[in-house]
Amino acid sequence: MTIDVHTHVVPKGWPDLAVACGGTGWPWLKVTSEREAIIMIRDTEFRRIDSSCWDPAVRLADMDADGVSRQVVSPTPVFFGYDRTPSQAVALSRIFNDLTLDIVGSNPRFVPFCQVPLQDPSAACAELDRSMAAGHVGVEIGNHVGDQDLDAAGIVEFLQHCASVGAPVFVHPWDMPEGPRLDRWMARWLTGMPAETHLSALALVLGGVLDQVPESLRLCFAHGGGSFPYWLGRADNAWERKGDLVRGRSTRPPSAYVDRIFVDSVVFSEPALRLLVDTMGEDRVVVGSDYPYPLGERPAGQVVHKASFLTDDQRTKLLTANAIRFLHG
Repeated sequence: MTIDVHTHVVPKGWPDLAVACGGTGWPWLKVTSEREAIIMIRDTEFRRIDSSCWDPAVRLADMDADGVSRQVVSPTPVFFGYDRTPSQAVALSRIFNDLTLDIVGSNPRFVPFCQVPLQDPSAACAELDRSMAAGHVGVEIGNHVGDQDLDAAGIVEFLQHCASVGAPVFVHPWDMPEGPRLDRWMARWLTGMPAETHLSALALVLGGVLDQVPESLRLCFAHGGGSFPYWLGRADNAWERKGDLVRGRSTRPPSAYVDRIFVDSVVFSEPALRLLVDTMGEDRVVVGSDYPYPLGERPAGQVVHKASFLTDDQRTKLLTANAIRFLHG
């Protein structure tokens, strides 16, 4: 049976965020039927969703159909609120974290991950502690906070706290660049997301984060690590040949750190999965589907199940064993 570490949730409703959190311009949900809704940003449609986002019965039926035994349930990044004041982001995180626990209930097949006000390290640590005490198992964070990447001092402080309390961290790209060249063909998702993930993985390595945080910290990057695995050789070459500009605070070339990072398998083709396993290692790839969104993989883990190059032992690692190590150490 498969453990899916990359899925998202959206509650069917939430309080008026302007009243509950302060400020204006918050996302809101336009419910169009019993099973369908639209996430709205002011008066603009952001994403159409259905009951698979909030109905545990629908999720469980889909999991059964896909052979998924457990599913990590994480926030949808549009609700992170990193651009808000810390107090507003704290209130927002508490609302959505509590609503996520309402959705998953006590069903052990769901593994809830919380969100935190990452722009305020102390508040982020406090909300992580509160959420884990309430039933969350780990945390999903965006790959950056404004112009601060994963090597920013405050984010490193939060990651160190995650290591100290044993919370696995799922890193998801968000807030991609916009512009005429990216606003057609879903290019923000097709090119922006891989590039954002690549940049943040580099920041983690070249910014010296993995030299600062304990090895017990468990990190997983979404979408196969973006373009980072494909261009790892280029990064190593630059680290060796232009070390004065590239090395930053890292003590080893980028490829020396891959055993500190998990990546999910949602790369959609066997050749891409082969490169991912060859580059990151068979112990560092976990199944992720991006359920229930339309650019996700259904059935979850199908490329792993069908990949002809995997041995039975390797397939078991990708489907189950690696996820257990990511979630529980």
